[in-house]
Amino acid sequence: MSKGLCYSSAAMKFSLVATLLVVLAVTHGSEARSLVKREVQAEVDKITQLLREMSASVTTATQDMVEKMKALEMTNTAQTYMEDSRAKIQPLVEKVQAEAAKLQEQVKPFISNIEEHIRPLTDDFSAQVQPLADNFQAQVKPLTDMMEKFLQQAMEQSKALLPPQ
Repeated sequence: MSKGLCYSSAAMKFSLVATLLVVLAVTHGSEARSLVKREVQAEVDKITQLLREMSASVTTATQDMVEKMKALEMTNTAQTYMEDSRAKIQPLVEKVQAEAAKLQEQVKPFISNIEEHIRPLTDDFSAQVQPLADNFQAQVKPLTDMMEKFLQQAMEQSKALLPPQ
């Protein structure tokens, strides 16, 4: 019996060691799982943050691109409008210029006619006014000479009254 007991004691020791190993393995496994869970959670958080940052960056870049496209579209629209307007107005400008040239050609004879009629009047007026202007100047010249002499004498007398410097 002592042999049987020895085997059962050895079996018990073996069972005890096996049980201990199983408990240690389960404990290590659950700790490893919680460690893995913690590491996985940290990695998931990092990946989530990275995805958020990438999403924000893509959203900002997309908004910037959309705004630039709108500005480019507005510029193109304005340029197209200007070109269309110029194309529509150009024939009118050419027509107005042609009409102005025609009008100028039509008015030239009238202006020449008016000049021909006015020239004798202006020549006659100049002929009548010139002797009057000459007569006026001849009568005023002695007065201006006399006033000039008077002012010259007044300046000389004023200088004489001033104390010497």
